[in-house]
Amino acid sequence: MGSKNEKMEAIVSLAKRRGFVYQGSEIYGGMAGMYDFGPYGVELLNNIKKAWWKENVQMREDYFGLDSAMFKDPRVWDASGHTSGFSDPLSECKKCNTRIRVDKELEAIGVTADEKMSDEQLNKLFDENKGKIKCSKCKSSDFTPVHAFNLLVKTNMGNFLGEDEQPVYLPGEACQGIYLNFKNIVDTTRAKIPFGIAQIGKAFRNEISPRNFLFRTREFEQADTQFFVRPNENKEAYEKIKQARWDWYVKMGIKEGNLRWKQHENLVFYASDAWDIEYNYPSYGFDEMEGVHDRTDYDLSQHSKFSGIDLSYRDPSTGDKYIPWILETSAGLGRMFLAFMSDAYEEQELENGEKRTVLKLSYDLAPVKYAIFPLLKNKPELVAKSREVYDLLKERFNCEWDDNGNIGKRYRRQDEIGTPYCVVVDFETLEDGTVTIRDRDTTKQKRIAISDL
Repeated sequence: MGSKNEKMEAIVSLAKRRGFVYQGSEIYGGMAGMYDFGPYGVELLNNIKKAWWKENVQMREDYFGLDSAMFKDPRVWDASGHTSGFSDPLSECKKCNTRIRVDKELEAIGVTADEKMSDEQLNKLFDENKGKIKCSKCKSSDFTPVHAFNLLVKTNMGNFLGEDEQPVYLPGEACQGIYLNFKNIVDTTRAKIPFGIAQIGKAFRNEISPRNFLFRTREFEQADTQFFVRPNENKEAYEKIKQARWDWYVKMGIKEGNLRWKQHENLVFYASDAWDIEYNYPSYGFDEMEGVHDRTDYDLSQHSKFSGIDLSYRDPSTGDKYIPWILETSAGLGRMFLAFMSDAYEEQELENGEKRTVLKLSYDLAPVKYAIFPLLKNKPELVAKSREVYDLLKERFNCEWDDNGNIGKRYRRQDEIGTPYCVVVDFETLEDGTVTIRDRDTTKQKRIAISDL
């Protein structure tokens, strides 16, 4: 493999060729920032969700799952600060009207910038470096001044007469439903502080310049946890959560050398601390995959204020009443998907001189666990026995039947989609009930009884 750009191009090509990811609305020319997950992509995405859910809900006695409604009362976004402060710095090319996200363009030329900076701060940096930034379309350096562009996506939900009512928004982030249901979960479960709530949900952002494949899109899913603790009892729990999230990525197959921590330098006013787990993505290097944030009591305090409902927690043992502090983890599933694919992607030269592309995904994440091949598809007895094996395994595993082409080509196809094991039914199978099983990572083969599969 050559440059990092070449690797990303190869991954994007594989994603399309093997049915992992397609461009959204492709037959109409494609829609920027929108992607569809194909047959193998949806299996990988679902496996990531299952693994995340198992780690954060199934294996934890102190976490509870939730799936909240996508549409919410408009006042939710006022309380959360999204209607007033959920924005990115935008500038427009004066010659061709192409829009750019200024903080990212500054970072690309080595200037430290952050979307939390004021328009005045960003305009100063932009003016100092404007000559170094070129429009991606016409290569001009003549841009409008920087101004904040709100990312919330408006809908016409409930606006039946076309009147200028308060708009209902698509969710700018998935986690608000957790705060809205904090009291419900305390009242209807055995939850006692400290405890957490986990949710996987859709989010929508009117991104100025979606880019880098699945990294920055306008529609995506987030996997969030919010852990509720007593005021000022946050530090020890925060460090444990940070370590747990790092350990999970390593356990799921990400190489530690491709991970790093980055602390936020410009904290929002209510935050106590904030760190990102960054992954070393091909073509654009280390960038945020998951945020771990110490949010103090801001979220529940805001929703108490705007809704008029007291979201305080009363300790059943001591009688103490307080607004809990919140420790958040928030990961974009598209970014996670891209990281797992990138980390698993390898191009190898085998001992016999052949080359192969392989996705060394962990067993839990692999879209297909077993591929079953009849040695020859024109031998009815081999096909029938292969079908028996396939039917036996598909009850418990996601399997694939493959009789197209010679065995070598079938192996290469399964390597590219990350299938850990290929099972070949041959004439020896008909005699003794054994099959050949081939390991994806080592390419080694062995005979095994069908009953032992």
